[in-house]
This record gives sequence, C-alpha cells and structure tokens, in this order.
Amino acid sequence: MLDGRVAVVTGAGRGLGRSYARALAAAGAAVVVNDLDADVAKATVAEITAAGGRAVAVVGSVGGSYLADALVRRAVGEFGRLDVMVTNAGALRDRTLRNTSDDDFDLVVTSHLRGTFTCGRAAVRRFREQGEGGRLILVGSPAGQRASFGQTAYSASKGAIVAMMRTWAVEHAKIGVTVNAIVPTALTRMVATMPGLGELVSRVDAGEPVPEPLRRQGLGTPDDVAPLVVYLASAESAHVTGQAIAVGGDRIALWTHPGEVAEELRPGGWTVPEVARLFAGAPLQEFEPAPLALEEV
Repeated sequence: MLDGRVAVVTGAGRGLGRSYARALAAAGAAVVVNDLDADVAKATVAEITAAGGRAVAVVGSVGGSYLADALVRRAVGEFGRLDVMVTNAGALRDRTLRNTSDDDFDLVVTSHLRGTFTCGRAAVRRFREQGEGGRLILVGSPAGQRASFGQTAYSASKGAIVAMMRTWAVEHAKIGVTVNAIVPTALTRMVATMPGLGELVSRVDAGEPVPEPLRRQGLGTPDDVAPLVVYLASAESAHVTGQAIAVGGDRIALWTHPGEVAEELRPGGWTVPEVARLFAGAPLQEFEPAPLALEEV
C-alpha cells in the first residue's frame, strides 16, 4: 500500500508512535524514527528491520527548526524523498492552572505545538520541492476537543494543533498535500497516571486483552490506532483532508468543525439589560452543556 513512500514519525520510540512507525513500515514505507531516547528509537528501528522493513533513527527533542529540518534531510538523504510526516511527539505535565509553572507550560507547548509547527513546515517545504503532494498527519487529543481537568498546557496545545490543521489543509490543497489530525485514545504509559487506568495499562502491557466494553467506547491498544495512520499516509486518502478523526479500540468517529449553535439579532445593537435578558434563557436557550470537572464524572 505504501511501497516507495517515505515517512517521518516523531516520538516513535514507545507507545502510539512506535505502533505508527511499525505499521507504516509493514505497509511498505521507509521510516525515519525520531525519539528523545536513543535506546527506544534504536529498538523501534531494530524491530522494523528485523521484520524486513527499512528504517533509521534520528535522536532528538522536537520543537526547534534544527531538528525538524534534520528529520527531513535524513529522510531525503537516506531514502531519496519524503511523502509523510506524522507529528506524534510531545511531553505531558498534569497540573491544574494554579500549579502550572512557566517551565511546565513551555515544555508542553514547545514539544507538542511548536514541534508540530516546525516539523509540518519542514515537510511542506520538501513536498513543494518534489511537486508530488504529500501527507501531514498531526496528532490531537480528546483533551484538546473538550475539558480535561489538570491539563492546561496539553489541552491548549492539542486544541491549537487541530486549529492549525484546518488552516494548513486550506493552504496546501492546491499542491496535493492533505492535512488531517487524528484524535487517538489508547492505553499507553501517558494515560497510566489517570485515576483507574494505571492497573489496566499494566495488565494490557502484560498481554491481557482490553475489555470489550472499553473497546466499544474507543479505548484500545496503540496498534488499534495505526491502521488509520497507514490509510491517511496512502494515495487512496487523497480526498480526505481538513478532518479531525477520533480513533481507538473498535471505534472511528469524526469531530465536527466548530460552529455557532445559536444566534439572536437586535436592531440598533445591544444594551446591558438586553444582554442580561438574552442570557437569562429567553429567547437564547441553546447554551452548550458546561463540561463536568473530573471529580463530577
């Protein structure tokens, strides 16, 4: 399906990124495996090559332009071209707003949002040079689509990535570059710190199956997410762009594009009493439900 294609996957040493890299390679792509941890990056490469695939490792932390450009250069230097960029890497710091330090915020935003920006920009520059289109597969999160208690920086980054995806999809449609964001849910070490999930992650890592009710709700293993990535990397997905696609377990779903849910006009403009009347519930009664805090769920 991906014979002759070349992909970069950031954060591919563990978890979801490793599954993406292995699945892309199994489908025929050559893969540049990036991770901050040299040992796990090399381990992913070893798995791919042992299975007959082609892969090389580039060690480093995403965020700056230097690494993003180096990833593209390595793909071109090693395999002759670049067709797919999967921006998976990023750090996590679970903190409520009052406990989030400047350093916490900067680390998360730099790795997720700036890393996606610099890698996406570097890839698009190469796609333009090649003149044959390309695939940008960005990685969002449910935390960026709705409230996620204690994840100010992560939610902000992931929400911004999806917004950036929509802009990039419009900007690059004429040159045959599709841009989509996957919104994965999987049992990885990143979610192991969440209440009630740590023990389940350990059991699944030990080889136990994910319970069927959880799979139907969209929670599975990283390997459950990888087929969507392979499809979006393929020529067959040329008509799919500008989409935020939820995937996990037995489930695939589309997130909506943001839109207004209600409208009210007042000739001549609004006074404070009229605004108060409006939000008192008559006639505007289409409030979006307020998200529940984690402890209320």
